[in-house]
Amino acid sequence: MGVTQHRSKRSPSGGRYKAARKKRLYEKGSEPTLTKVSEKRKIKMELVRGANFKQRLLQADVANVLDQKSGKYSIAKIKTVLENPANRHYVRRNILTKGTIIDTDKGKARITSRPGQEGTVNAVLVQ
Repeated sequence: MGVTQHRSKRSPSGGRYKAARKKRLYEKGSEPTLTKVSEKRKIKMELVRGANFKQRLLQADVANVLDQKSGKYSIAKIKTVLENPANRHYVRRNILTKGTIIDTDKGKARITSRPGQEGTVNAVLVQ
């Protein structure tokens, strides 16, 4: 069974909708990427609608960190995941998602990019 994005097979009262047609390729979804903190950087290219590509970042060890005081970016090594608002169990598994608080060699930072869809880890230093 594939992941798709369409309405439920059941109505709000619990009755079953009759299928008017089958699934379409443009309705297809995908499994979550679950980017991990690892020594090697690993990217998977995926073909998406409109003959475009998504860069799925599978593993990362560095982040582009913005220091808001100086307004400059620098590359920082990711040590570990401290907090993850998406799922509390992602912290012990070291999974990176948007909004995750990470510990870097420059200090604590919050991820502002979506690593599983953009192929990069951008973050902002947190005081």
